[in-house]
Amino acid sequence: MPHNYSLLLLFLMFGWPAHAQWQLQQPGTGASFRSVSTPRANIMWAGGSQGTILRTTDGGATWQVRNVPGADSLDFRGIVAFSANRAFVTSAGPAERGQARIYETLDGGKTWQLRFQTQTAGVFFDGIAFWDRRHGIVFSDPVDGKWFILLTNDGGRTWQRVPPEALPPMQPGEAAFAASNSSMVVEGSQNVWIGSGGATAGRIFRSRDRGKSWTVSETPMKAGPSSGIFGLRFWDSRNGMAAGGDYRQEIEPVQNVIVTADGGQTWQATTPAVPQGLKEAVGRLADGRLVVVGPSGTSVSADNGKSWTQAEGEGFHALSCVRNACWAVGAHGKIARQTFR
Repeated sequence: MPHNYSLLLLFLMFGWPAHAQWQLQQPGTGASFRSVSTPRANIMWAGGSQGTILRTTDGGATWQVRNVPGADSLDFRGIVAFSANRAFVTSAGPAERGQARIYETLDGGKTWQLRFQTQTAGVFFDGIAFWDRRHGIVFSDPVDGKWFILLTNDGGRTWQRVPPEALPPMQPGEAAFAASNSSMVVEGSQNVWIGSGGATAGRIFRSRDRGKSWTVSETPMKAGPSSGIFGLRFWDSRNGMAAGGDYRQEIEPVQNVIVTADGGQTWQATTPAVPQGLKEAVGRLADGRLVVVGPSGTSVSADNGKSWTQAEGEGFHALSCVRNACWAVGAHGKIARQTFR
């Protein structure tokens, strides 16, 4: 039987093959992970609870579990890795309890340097990102009604706070979710966006000058004490997607994805991703497909969110993709890899 005829017969009988499943890894730790960074497809770093850092440099064949000295009580919910050796992590927790810190490693996690710590009441770090190796940004839940934002221009050795007067005022109850290290994302050499929740509607704060000045827009995504925007992804200066929902009702049908085509000034609701419920992170593949993850599962869209296909396998909190290879992380040591075909 000719090969092409065989393929046609299989398609008529069963449909095209489904997406490959997530390949669960065995990293050797039960820590919970909510941040992941992949400088290359075979290099993955993850930040987790109990001061745990996870690293592989060979695509998951071997793993190194690192514990930052003196950080056993910290939850590393933000991570940015530049290479197999250099990475930054931020800890999420009340600053007044000593849990708002920034660390850097230059030797693959063998040793760590404390680059910043504050005990300012109200500070709770939600995310970290870098435009390049020298210019980075960290943000926290609001202090006195404004985001607490730090900038570095010397590769993270020193950090300076953005003056509060440069930031729009926050709404009552408004804050961010330290759920996937993607409620703040950067693009290009200057752009940065922050997604919020906690109030009545999710809002997007944006800066086009590396965090020095800001504007804000409302979105169609509903918000409340446990709901709003959890993850963002921009693939150029104009086009992006936000994902969200309610972490207390993870499978409730909601408008869990929205899109923009004007740099985040306006946002439009699109077809909700499946399976229904909370989505926490967005990735983009080399061919333009979008991948979103959440506790209930993974969705893939080839048309900018107009339609979705459910990928087989697990639910996750955070996601990082390089070309068509993605790593995802979750609770209780859950780590997985998938190459989307």
